[in-house]
Amino acid sequence: MQCSYFDAGLCRSCSLLETPYAQQLALKQARVEDMLSTHSPDWLPPIASPEQGFRNKAKMVVGGTTGAPTLGILDGRGRGVDIRGCALHVTPIHDALPALARFITVTGLHPYDVPSRRGDLKYVLVTANSDGELLVRFVVRSEDVVSRLRRHLPALQEALPNAVIVTANLLPEHKAVTEGEREIVLTSRDRLTMTLAGLRLELRPQSFFQTNTPVADQLYGQAREWVDELSPASVWDLYCGVGGFALACASPGRAVLGVETSVDAVLSARATARLGGLDDVRFEAGDATEAALRSQPDEHPDLVIVNPPRRGIGETLARWLDASAVEHVVYSSCNPVTLARDLEWMPGFRMRRARALDMFPHTAHLEVVTMLERVR
Repeated sequence: MQCSYFDAGLCRSCSLLETPYAQQLALKQARVEDMLSTHSPDWLPPIASPEQGFRNKAKMVVGGTTGAPTLGILDGRGRGVDIRGCALHVTPIHDALPALARFITVTGLHPYDVPSRRGDLKYVLVTANSDGELLVRFVVRSEDVVSRLRRHLPALQEALPNAVIVTANLLPEHKAVTEGEREIVLTSRDRLTMTLAGLRLELRPQSFFQTNTPVADQLYGQAREWVDELSPASVWDLYCGVGGFALACASPGRAVLGVETSVDAVLSARATARLGGLDDVRFEAGDATEAALRSQPDEHPDLVIVNPPRRGIGETLARWLDASAVEHVVYSSCNPVTLARDLEWMPGFRMRRARALDMFPHTAHLEVVTMLERVR
């Protein structure tokens, strides 16, 4: 894939861009096989990604000035670099970014200047579903500017009729995070329907969702295939997010519980389950490790799915799984280094199958999903 921003040295996020894609995939497969070589799983063929137009989410730092805002990243001096033409985004996002830049000018919002710590608007976050509908979130420093967004909202909706959900997220602190805890919904709709693995997931503004829809679709499909093959009577989905794995693996008579710290994500998951009539699927807001530790042995499920952040599940949960009555674990990891570490704390399980998925082409990152079974 050719990228003018990369060629000009403006953005180097796609560090492997100069490596042919087939070679990228082969290198990632070799690396993850080496990391997990002591476990000797049966490797399925890796899942490739489209080389461009795959990102359903844009996290754009706002820089520049009110009259000439930039949407993209910051350079080493904290100045905005405009990359709104990035080819990784799906078409609806790509087409929307110029209108969003004009909207910043219309509202008179001042882009946040990192060196001076002054300004109103920090980020514009945009998510698109398969129908081309958009969730647009303006990350601002103060509630004082929300009235300005409300006042000019009709102009944005006229320019972008597919922006069906628009919010203001409040992030007053100067710190290295993308969003704050408080979300103010400015439109009548507050959920975006995302289609994945045959499911229609109800996504609320602060809910996590996989960025690469085509690859995520195959990730959930692979997990569902393994779970259905094992046919467990009960399943826990820990770190469940909006419930993708839990809902994909639901089956009549199978008790499924999802646990997630994000209340917004749990509300999204419950809404999806309710609309789908999935009465055997429940979701709880809470810490995954704490939920496991407070359970009684007769409550342990037949199978546990874990999909943790890059830090992995950690020693406490790994050792709990090893000592529990759980027979199988499906571990989806975005960081094979922490996956390999976690497995060292689970000697009671062996890795039976594994598959690499290229969620982030042109970078060194990859996803790997594994199926573990208890050693007899």
